[in-house]
Amino acid sequence: MPDAHDKRKDVSRFYAGALRRGSCGCTPHPAALSTMPVGYRPEDLARLSEGETSFGCGNPLAFSAVREGEVVLDLGSGAGLDLLVAAEKVGPTGRVIGVDMTEAMIEAARANVARAGLANVEVRKGIIEALPVESASVDHVISNCVINLSPEKDRVFAEIARVLRPGGRIRISDIVAQDLPAWVRADPDLYGACIGGAIPEADYLAGLERAGLVDVTVEERLRYDADQVRDLAGVASPCCCGGDPRLDGLAGKIWSATFSGRKP
Repeated sequence: MPDAHDKRKDVSRFYAGALRRGSCGCTPHPAALSTMPVGYRPEDLARLSEGETSFGCGNPLAFSAVREGEVVLDLGSGAGLDLLVAAEKVGPTGRVIGVDMTEAMIEAARANVARAGLANVEVRKGIIEALPVESASVDHVISNCVINLSPEKDRVFAEIARVLRPGGRIRISDIVAQDLPAWVRADPDLYGACIGGAIPEADYLAGLERAGLVDVTVEERLRYDADQVRDLAGVASPCCCGGDPRLDGLAGKIWSATFSGRKP
């Protein structure tokens, strides 16, 4: 099994490639499009450069308590969609920080931020297991379908608790899974597609609580049917694993969840 460093390198290469290659001619099943970016306004999605997408599984800022003047940290900020949405919420007196480990994503996010003319958004290179962010310095931590990709999730949860100010809050959209077969866990493409590294919802909640967060709960769930699982498997590598007939057996075992909680 690859160590954590190698796993992160694999994920970074996977998403750099996904940003470049687009759909390679494959057409997703119409019924499966609900695993594409959901909860965003059309004008939000239009802020990304042509051909870019969000590999997220929800909008962690929808119905959030983010207010003007606050500091928001986005773990795994990708091409920057949630950075742009957060910047609108915090206003010119607030601040938004994105952290990503993939250079191609960082460049895309910085370009989108510059095109939007935002002076209150910063994108930093780093890993979410060791955030380049000061302790007790942010009001909100958000993340969109990223923590499942970490090979060291407890380190991520601990870092979230470290950087939050007392009273600071989390709102995280992510993929969770139950009873995945061994072949799924061993498939590197399914790991990159946010399936192979997903953990059970109960373990996710327990990890956040072990890190010291309280009032941890799941606010929303979307359990995926067979078509949605195929779409999820093909989002980042659309001509690879989305057509595997074994994916039908994963229906109901994978879902997106929105987690919330706070630092006491």
